Amino acid sequence: MSEPYVRAGKVSWIAKGSDVGVQERTLAPGQTIPWHYHTIITDTAYCLDGTVQIELLGPPERVLLSSGESFAIPTHRPHKLTSSGERPCRFLLIQGVGEYDRHAVDPEHWKP
Repeated sequence: MSEPYVRAGKVSWIAKGSDVGVQERTLAPGQTIPWHYHTIITDTAYCLDGTVQIELLGPPERVLLSSGESFAIPTHRPHKLTSSGERPCRFLLIQGVGEYDRHAVDPEHWKP
């Protein structure tokens, strides 16, 4: 199963260090940051505009963020982020604290 991974619009780094990163991301309607998880860092999404959909495994869960809302994704929790609705979403993605790692996940074969 292949999903589009497109850095739509402008991607701006707000801060980037050895153990934390903050970037502003934009996803067009239907665009996805595909399934993955982190063993060291936490992803926190803070919605600036539109609607960000976060899907998680272990257990399955879906979170919708509107402007001003945030959600922290714990380590070892597979997730994907998608622009939900008919317009782009814009959000801050805060990653840390710790060394960045990313592990791709096939949700059909993932076992906790």
